[in-house]
Amino acid sequence: MKRAGLLLFAAVPVVVTATVYVLAPAHSGTKTASRPSAAQQARQDAKAKAVRSEDDEVIADLPPGLAAPAKKELAQRIVASAENSTLDWRSAYGYIEDIGDGQGYTAGVIGFCTGTHDLLTLVEHYTAAHPHNGLARYLPALRKVDGTDSHEGLDGFPAAWKAQARLKAFRRAQDEERDRVYFDPAVRLAKLDGLGTLGQFVYYDAMVFHGPGTGPNGFHGLRERALKEADTPSEGGSEKEYLDIFLDVRRKAMKTKKPGIDTSRIDTAQRRFLYDGNLGLDTPLEWRVYGEPYRIP
Repeated sequence: MKRAGLLLFAAVPVVVTATVYVLAPAHSGTKTASRPSAAQQARQDAKAKAVRSEDDEVIADLPPGLAAPAKKELAQRIVASAENSTLDWRSAYGYIEDIGDGQGYTAGVIGFCTGTHDLLTLVEHYTAAHPHNGLARYLPALRKVDGTDSHEGLDGFPAAWKAQARLKAFRRAQDEERDRVYFDPAVRLAKLDGLGTLGQFVYYDAMVFHGPGTGPNGFHGLRERALKEADTPSEGGSEKEYLDIFLDVRRKAMKTKKPGIDTSRIDTAQRRFLYDGNLGLDTPLEWRVYGEPYRIP
């Protein structure tokens, strides 16, 4: 999930009707789920907002934004500059290593991790469609190490991953899981918040790096903190001001967790696009990540 003068833009206000959700316990049994705090409820509601069907009509009436094929390709290239130090994002399907961040192996096109559940889910879904794949035998071990940085039971797993990544079916499975967990929910929620293409990318990159969790350091927790300081465009706020604050919140979270972390994916990439007034994320684009320059004409 992780690696180590304005151009005027008119955001179309989006009116979203609040919906009350009743959350059932995850498991049936004698114990009932404790009532969530106000902060927890806000995060859960935000996550639900990213998928609820009653917003489909609202989304359908909005411009495609980052979901347009050319913009989506652009998004993958920018993320790859931070995740893999390349614009060739397709070269990362077979990538796998432990980068020492406490998340176990980081692998694949979006940095799925053995310690953060998304890699396990990917292999489970892939195995359901392709039962005899070369990663299926590692499922018991992947379930055991989920949530830890352990490699126990994963001897030979990196080689098996690389071999599987040569298959079109597994590359397609990675794309589908990336879209299901990260891209589609991020873009959808950004649109409902009234954000344009750059804002949708800002949400997507944050979702990739911080994960889609509802905890304080997950994407939804970061969004909640930003909302305390600024209104989204759908609430009548300034898009530039809101995004600036969201990036501030995200940068602070990164530095708090790891003081020496490089935050150039924000400082000299997304913040540069924002301060240039490029809310449409229009090319040409120039930015720097980890000191390396990138350009897309």
